[in-house]
Amino acid sequence: MIVRYLLAALVAGLFSGALMTAAQEARVVPLILHAEEFEGGEETAPATDGTTPTTGGAATTQEHSSFGAVLLDVASYLSPVSVAYAHEGEAHEEGGIMFGMSRFSGTLLANLVTGTGFALLLAGFSLVSGHPITVANGALWGAAGWLAVHMLPAIGLPPELPGFPAADLTQRQIWWVATVLLSAGGLYLLFLKPGIVAKIAGIVLIAAPQVYGAPQPSDISSNVPAVLGAEFAVAALATTLFFWIVLGLALGFANEKVAKAA
Repeated sequence: MIVRYLLAALVAGLFSGALMTAAQEARVVPLILHAEEFEGGEETAPATDGTTPTTGGAATTQEHSSFGAVLLDVASYLSPVSVAYAHEGEAHEEGGIMFGMSRFSGTLLANLVTGTGFALLLAGFSLVSGHPITVANGALWGAAGWLAVHMLPAIGLPPELPGFPAADLTQRQIWWVATVLLSAGGLYLLFLKPGIVAKIAGIVLIAAPQVYGAPQPSDISSNVPAVLGAEFAVAALATTLFFWIVLGLALGFANEKVAKAA
């Protein structure tokens, strides 16, 4: 039975990853390409931690972005906003992003891995907690995953375009990982555990990293227009929300098919 549920998660993850690629190509990628025009026009200032900034993926730059740098260095599959767009120097112009693949191919591969990884995590948590994912509640499971992995961390470290300033990489990594873990635990206590004490504890866990505050750069100057950055942040969060909702519904549908087969 467990093997069947894992296979169901695999199918749901691949399906969600493929749809996510289409959503990125339609809304996120054009904004990245637009931002790269500003970045290429003038040399980007060095990062505050002394590293040399490099341009980044559909979420951000590899070394110069608060959101994408965390995803690249902690676990590249953690963000459906694909890291396959990471490039450096001439590789960007030639389109060789991952193992010589084109941008689209690299993004598709990264999103398929992303979808599969998140689907397995969601399915595993569902089995361990004893709360099955169905079509009826799949969207809620997806929304919870989006809140924990994207929306709540984005309050302090929003998705950023190439060329945007960022604080020290290690500090951003620590804060982002802590925020995701605390947010996931808080949402679990808030929605899946009964009792007022659990609800209060859940709220405290969710609020703790926000009260502490995310690391911020000392210099916020950038060649990229702020309005473009704001538009990108909205587009990135919207596409990841689409990904998670589709993932939750697809996983719920697949689980119900497995349950009926059993």
